[in-house]
Parts: sequence; C-alpha cells; structure tokens
Amino acid sequence: MPTSISRTIETIQSAMLVLVTVLALALISPGRASAADMEHVAWSHNAVIYEVNLRQYTPEGTFNAFTKQLPRLKKMGVDVIWLMPIQPIGKKNRKGTLGSYYSISNYTETNPEFGTMRDLQALVSTAHQLGIKVILDWVANHTAWDSAWATQHKDWFKLNAKGEIYAVTFPSEGNPEGETWSDVVGLNYDNKAMRKAMFEAMAFWVKNADVDGFRCDVAMLVPRDFWEDTRAKLDQIKPMFMLAEDDHVALHEKAFDMTYAWDFGNLMQEFGAKKVGVQAFRDWIVAPKIRYPKSAYRMLFTSNHDYNSWAGTDAELYGAGYEAMAVMTFTLPGMPLIYGGQESRLTKRLAFFEKDPIDWKTREMEPLYAQLIALKHNNPALANGQYGGDIQVLDSGNESVLAYQRTSGTNVVTVALNLSDKEQRYQLKGQAAHKLAAWRWQIDIHN
Repeated sequence: MPTSISRTIETIQSAMLVLVTVLALALISPGRASAADMEHVAWSHNAVIYEVNLRQYTPEGTFNAFTKQLPRLKKMGVDVIWLMPIQPIGKKNRKGTLGSYYSISNYTETNPEFGTMRDLQALVSTAHQLGIKVILDWVANHTAWDSAWATQHKDWFKLNAKGEIYAVTFPSEGNPEGETWSDVVGLNYDNKAMRKAMFEAMAFWVKNADVDGFRCDVAMLVPRDFWEDTRAKLDQIKPMFMLAEDDHVALHEKAFDMTYAWDFGNLMQEFGAKKVGVQAFRDWIVAPKIRYPKSAYRMLFTSNHDYNSWAGTDAELYGAGYEAMAVMTFTLPGMPLIYGGQESRLTKRLAFFEKDPIDWKTREMEPLYAQLIALKHNNPALANGQYGGDIQVLDSGNESVLAYQRTSGTNVVTVALNLSDKEQRYQLKGQAAHKLAAWRWQIDIHN
C-alpha cells in the first residue's frame, strides 16, 4: 500500500489510464475477443446441447430407461446431454409429492428414484461410446433442510439473527420482501471448510462417473472466486465444460464457457406476446444491451425446464411461430438448447414436483431438429463463440422478414425468416425477389 498522498494519486492516475484504454478498445471493437479470452474444449466448438428431465423423460423415469434413448439422440445429432440434478431429494419441507430436483440431501449419492451409481456410470459410458458428452446440473447455492451437511455442519450455512438456519431468501423484482424458497437453505461461502467440501463433491462425479462438466444452478448467488478456483482445479482432473445459469459477462473470464442468453429468450417471449415487433430482433443483433467477448458462448433456447413448467409450452409462448424461433436459435451466434421432449412438440407443461411423463406418441419435430443440427455441424460460420462467423443484418425490403448472414472464410450462411402469419415477399441486395409462406424461412449456403 502507498504510504504518501503523492504515491496514492500516482496509483489512481495509472489505474484511470488503464481503465480509459480498456474502454477505448471496447468502443473500437465492441463484443470482440481479446487475447485473454477463454479457450473451450474442442468438442464444444459446434456443439448442440440437450436437456434431460429424467423423472419425466420416460414412464420409468430412470437412468437405465433413458440410456436406451441415447442411440436415437445420437442419430438426431445431439452432442451434449445436460442431466437435471440426479442426487437424492430432501423430505423436510418438500414441495409436492416428489419434491424439487434442486433440493438436494446428499451431494455424492444418486436419487433412488433414478437408479444406482452403477446405472449412471453405464449411462455416461454409453454416451461416450456414441460420442456424446454428459454434464450434470449442480446446485451449489443451497441444500435441502435435512441434507447431510445441514444436520452435521450448521456453521456451513447462512444463519439468521437467532443463529438459526433459514430458508433461502433473496431480492426479487417487484417483491420488496424478497423471494423465499421454502424447501432449501443457503450455504455460507465465508466458510472455507464448506468450500473445500463443495469442490470435493463436484470432483467426486468427475472421478467416479467421468462426467464432462456442470450446469451450475443460480450461479449468480455463489461467489465468482469459488467458481474460478473450482474450475481451475476441476480442469486438472479432466478438461471441463461449464454452463452458468446466469448472464454476467465476468463469469466468462475464468469460470464458465457458457451463460444463459436470457435477453434473447425474453425477447422471443415478448415477440410471441406481441409486445415487440421484428425490429427488436435486428436491434438485439446489432446493438445488444450487454456486450460479451466473441469467445463467450451464449445458450440460446426456446424452452428449458423453467420455461416449460412455469412460463408455458412452445405453443403458448410462440404460437405458430415456434419453428421459426427454433431456427433462430440454431443460426444466430450461440449454442442452441433442445429441452427433452420438444421433438415430440411437448404440448403440456410438465409438473415440477410430481410424476408427469412426456407424451412420446409422436416425434414430429425430430426431422426439423436433425436438419438444424446438421446445418450447424456442417457450416463453420455457425460454430460457437470465437470459432463461428461474424453476423450481419441484411435489408430484406420487408419489415416482417428478418434477414442476416454469417460468414467464416468462404462459408457464408444467409437466413431469411418470415416472422408473420401472412405470406411475405422480400428481396436481398443483388438477388431476385422471393416469397415466404407464413412463419417459413429460407437458408442459403455458399462455400
């Protein structure tokens, strides 16, 4: 620390100079990668991720029943399986009959509802044989009230003024008293012993089940330095792929490969509700409210377990425009997510705390997803992060037709989407005029 005022002023001036330089570079090249940006495991470069709700995926709701579906998913083109939490669920203050997947009672055991550790190991092994990676949903912010940790290590948890463990409560928009999750209790990251145990629990699944990474629940509620330290140590065991349920830019520096593109998900919902028009998509591409380095993977999705259970089905959120929304998630910069069951058109909201299996009578959307995955795999311009091409919004001559182009070397992918319920005519510069039926699209590829 400086011991004189002059040295303090000199230090502040130096820091200001660095800050001004950084800001200037950001203004010159917004959203561009720098030399310090994160590299990602090779298998993720053009990957597509698929979320699995084990409880609802099959009538049995088990590891073994899902494992039988892996060859089908491989044929569809899926690269990464994200398994929702697979650990035992707490009983105290449980919600519903079966409880929330995110109320974990033991970090290093499997939920008997799903099967044994050996069953999970067989699932991961089969996936790897097919060339599919597997990541686990990880809940680091809280545990069940009756978790092994809560009963043995009271000091590992946040305590109220009376010295009691209490339900997770945090600020919530429009709710001055905050939001409370009554079935879980919050961990105290000031406790070094708890941090060590949390890392060791994550490492347990890498060492014993050979998982390829983690999707980290409510990542914003856990200190960033924990994620950064844990990522570095996990990478020493095996190169990881890390997904944060968060959208803070700083998480991309050292901790996470990918964050949620909530801004785009919210925009699609607003469009489906007719609160915004097609221009909002152009604005999102050209001038996003938050700038990310090009190396930052953003997860694009039309649905996930939260959207489906709490916000609505694809039909409820997007109506007849759902397929066009899906096309955007596969062709805009980012990694597309498919929520398990969407290939069956998933026309119901799956119950979160009860058994409510997906209806697999039809897989009518499977051919579309297979085509979109192949499109992404076969075109370098559509790769993820810094490995993909730049994007340019094109003038379609029609307010209802969104057009853009992505380019990587000689590979050029041009997309035109009719985002309306009527046939539209459009024309790109230097090309003949075309017609698109309601909610249809045209994708052209040049090499």
